[in-house]
Amino acid sequence: MASFRQRKSGYWQAIIRRENHPQQSKTFALRVDAERWARDIENKMDRGVFVSTVEAESTTLANALERYEREVSRQKKGYEQERYRIRAWAVLDLAKKSLAGLRGADFAKYRDDRLTLVSPATVRLELALISHVFAIANKEWGIPVANPVANIRLPRVANARERRLEPAEETALLKELEAPAGDRSNIWIRPVIVLALETAMRQGELLSLRWENVDLRRRTARLPDTKNGTARDVPLSNRAVAVLEALPRSIDGRVFATTESALKQSWVRAVKRAEIEGLHFHDLRHEATSRLAEKLALHELMKVTGHKDTRMLARYYHPRAEDLAKKLG
Repeated sequence: MASFRQRKSGYWQAIIRRENHPQQSKTFALRVDAERWARDIENKMDRGVFVSTVEAESTTLANALERYEREVSRQKKGYEQERYRIRAWAVLDLAKKSLAGLRGADFAKYRDDRLTLVSPATVRLELALISHVFAIANKEWGIPVANPVANIRLPRVANARERRLEPAEETALLKELEAPAGDRSNIWIRPVIVLALETAMRQGELLSLRWENVDLRRRTARLPDTKNGTARDVPLSNRAVAVLEALPRSIDGRVFATTESALKQSWVRAVKRAEIEGLHFHDLRHEATSRLAEKLALHELMKVTGHKDTRMLARYYHPRAEDLAKKLG
């Protein structure tokens, strides 16, 4: 049976103690509301459908994010990027709320506010993180709580980015990085750019490339652990081989002894000096894929880029209309 007590504040607290169930308690302004709540909880216990919200109410979003980083994020390939998102979430007022207290309206407001500052793609990634935190809490941590992100509208993303690197832009960019006028703070930036254009490798794949997986005689580079979870062998052009042969060998075995952060800083400076507008490093993969498509059959191209299906590959292949016109004759 439930018990009720009136606090000094005048509010009524309902307390339910049942064998094989954690103690439940809740405070109301009126006793009638406390009794109604207690009857509902006891009825659910009798029918075997009661789910305790105690842990969901005592666990804040910040608590959940901390545990998620420790148990889930650290196992991911994109841990460094996700770590920044987790830290950004943890300092928000939303993170102080309990998992049980968060509603879809909270995240809809967050979505709308963030869209005034960042791109739709960034907002989707941030909300996807929170959605997965709730999913893990339900499935693995034994915290039954509804996912408030599941039913809100996610911002639409224009994925069809078709930015090509123009020949004059490539010349200007590489010239800016030539010694001695180049960016002396990062000797790796120029060879990274050239290899990206020759191989269509992702930035992470380039930075994780090791000499033990490069065979200059066979002209191949093996990527044992890629974004889609499968290994692949990347063929190397004459230009790619020449770039690799000219590189110094680092003690730790990495082909490019630099970090993602250092590469980003050098890239931003180089693009600015070359007076190039709207070019992202990932656009080099689009450019490389489009160039390789002129030389390789479709099934060969997919082997090089690592795409699993033609739909995804099509997002990276952007032929120029004038080039297609030449093929028509």
